[in-house]
Amino acid sequence: MNTYDTLLADDPLWLILLKVVCLFALLLGWTVFNIWFERRVLARMQNRKGPNMAGPFGLLQGLADGIKLFFKEDFRPAKTDRIVFNLAPFLVGVAAFTMWAVLPLGGQVQIFGETTLLQVTDFPVSILFVLAMGSVGIYGLVLGGWASNGTYSLLGSMRATAQMISYQVAMGLSLAAVFLYAGSMSADGIVAAQQKPISLFGEETAIPGWYAMLLLPSFLTYLISMFGETNRLPFDLAECESELVSGHLTDYSGFRYALFFLAEYINMATVSAVATTLFLGGHRAPWPLATLAEGRFDQGWWGLLWFMLKVQALIFLFVWVRATLPRFRYDQFMSLGWKLLIPANLVWLFALGVFRGLRIERSLPLICVTVAIVVLVLGAIALGALQDRAAAPAPPPEPEREPGDVFAGGYPVPPPPGEQLPELAGFVPATLTVTALSDGHKLAGGEL
Repeated sequence: MNTYDTLLADDPLWLILLKVVCLFALLLGWTVFNIWFERRVLARMQNRKGPNMAGPFGLLQGLADGIKLFFKEDFRPAKTDRIVFNLAPFLVGVAAFTMWAVLPLGGQVQIFGETTLLQVTDFPVSILFVLAMGSVGIYGLVLGGWASNGTYSLLGSMRATAQMISYQVAMGLSLAAVFLYAGSMSADGIVAAQQKPISLFGEETAIPGWYAMLLLPSFLTYLISMFGETNRLPFDLAECESELVSGHLTDYSGFRYALFFLAEYINMATVSAVATTLFLGGHRAPWPLATLAEGRFDQGWWGLLWFMLKVQALIFLFVWVRATLPRFRYDQFMSLGWKLLIPANLVWLFALGVFRGLRIERSLPLICVTVAIVVLVLGAIALGALQDRAAAPAPPPEPEREPGDVFAGGYPVPPPPGEQLPELAGFVPATLTVTALSDGHKLAGGEL
């Protein structure tokens, strides 16, 4: 048992309860802030003001929305499964809160004289616990759509299940590369492993080896999977209004709808917190702040500040993408996951494992064979993609457009540059006179 495990094991019961209550309050307050943050950022990107009436600068807008949903009429459609319909939002909400129990929000601190960590608990496979609880949240979505006994709700829940399972596979493969490189599945162990300095030309530097740099393909895969895992644009196919009204949320209102809404924003912060822990050094200070003042900015309560700033930066990425990219088609979305992300990560994970092993053995023939295998596999994936593209039916040729044909394709279109419309026979410009009646008054005609 390492020092971190000893500190957590020695926590008295009152301190554990205090951590749980503070974590719950932090997530609720952070969610209220993120609702305001997203609306303000979207408004700035779209040249609007955003919320500015509820509280100073509109900061209480999220709280006002929560109060409105709490007192809103909470009805349940007829012919629904009452127990499952009520259970689904609570299942999603509990899973969203529980995942934070194993994430380290900071380092070693003093709380009322007790030396502890800013973390509720940790164990050797804590990251697998996060993935497991994320899978539990999927059940809440599918049960909510099924219990609603509606077509739109059921289709939305089926879409949510398919896309979250698909992208959880890609996310798991990206995390497997971190486990392989760090040699640990513990959240604290992975954060500690990223403090090893990067070696350049055989010499160690003061720059910590964050896995966002060392495992860049895995980090990019995780970033893409975050949007699919949380049903956010451009991957919000489970609730797209143009097709499914509101998906699995169509028949929910009031407090039960608020639980789904709360869970979505907490999950957005959760996947960002996992990315911070596994790829961005966790609660450790970024370089070069970690080396200033004898490491004072990398100790104590400073870790909570760095952790929250990193997570908020990733939440800003969610908002930025929402304001920038349109929604994908469902077939494009599933093809991206199953035909690109998963095969590419399997090849990357295989190559990473072999190179890590050969780095110890230092066997040149095996390295050459490994490179050849990786090249062949990537070539096979690229060839398969090209064959699929070649097998796709070609679009029908566009009909040739005669010069001056303003009705080409059935609609009047302006002439191309350099082409003049032919003069229409018998067309004489005339003056039109319009007479209209409004409230019994006759308006004078005018020339147009």
